[in-house]
Amino acid sequence: MHPQREEEFALPAFPGSSRHRALTAAELDAIGAELDEVRSEVIASLGEREAQYIRRVQATVRYTEIGGRALLFLGWLPPAWLAGTGLLAFSKIVDNMELGHNVMHGQYDWMNEPTLRGDTYEWDNACEGEAWRHSHNYLHHTFTNVEGRDRDIGYGFLRLFPSQRWNPLHLIQPAIAVGLAVLFQWGVALHDLELERVVRGKVPPEKLRRELGPVLRKGLRQLAKDYVFFPVLAGPAFLPVFAGNLAANLARNLWTFGIIFCGHFTADVETFPETALEDESRGAWYVRQLRGSSNLTGGPTFHFLSGNLSHQIEHHLFPDVPAVRYADMAVRVREIAERYGQYYNTGSFWSQFTSVVWRILRYSLPVRSPEAAVAA
Repeated sequence: MHPQREEEFALPAFPGSSRHRALTAAELDAIGAELDEVRSEVIASLGEREAQYIRRVQATVRYTEIGGRALLFLGWLPPAWLAGTGLLAFSKIVDNMELGHNVMHGQYDWMNEPTLRGDTYEWDNACEGEAWRHSHNYLHHTFTNVEGRDRDIGYGFLRLFPSQRWNPLHLIQPAIAVGLAVLFQWGVALHDLELERVVRGKVPPEKLRRELGPVLRKGLRQLAKDYVFFPVLAGPAFLPVFAGNLAANLARNLWTFGIIFCGHFTADVETFPETALEDESRGAWYVRQLRGSSNLTGGPTFHFLSGNLSHQIEHHLFPDVPAVRYADMAVRVREIAERYGQYYNTGSFWSQFTSVVWRILRYSLPVRSPEAAVAA
């Protein structure tokens, strides 16, 4: 009779689900070590290739913005207006996704270049950089999908999981979601202020007064730049420049909303109770990131325009690794995940986005969680 391994008798340290096998503490340590090794190998290989890449991205953002704004100065001439608006939208999307978001994660701090420092970078976005680093880099990436800690679950007012408490306001959340998509940069800008918690008395007004100033200053600068400075500078072309800036910002907002929601709120994405944080091991943290994220399939251009957040699983696992490396890392991450019986959530943009829309619609209704149904 052969002796059985100790882990075969061990109770699961990380629960299973319909898509994932339960993992023992030993398996969590093992998967954590394997993913740490993936990260270490990539970090050790960073060099001139990644440096040249991000400098080209910087130049692309700069020159497409200049070209787009210059073309808009030609007024309502259709080819010029369409090309100018398209170039400006492209510049804003790349600045938001591939440059600003990734640089502010510290992905290029190893280069020691002042313009690429994660702790000081400011992007072409209404959201003030320091507020983003707190609400996104710290809260979201530390407590990914932990209910009560990660405020990105529903952004404070959308009900996207059955465990969230329903209230009558959720009946109109499909319309609220459309509004958030259209004004996404402004929703993100206000996110760290926790306005809904201030209204409910859970956050002192003093905190709001202290943090409101920088947010307002950044938002007003963005409004002045796009809707006052450049339109006035254009003189007779005031209206086409104003309209082009408005359309470019709208395109950027809709695209960003789609990519972000497809990375976080698709079918099979899981949330976790606060108890998941108790004595959480490195491996358990990795598995929580894996189960709380989803990827998008596509070609190089699509991945570039998404800031490589089409590899949201890899981004949550390795937020400070240059995102341009995620596609290569994804091959190994998927193999490791599947070997440990963990579902690797990926699909086309439209299949994933359809599941997001269904989640928004379904949980606008008073659908109870399985736990609540059992208790009843």
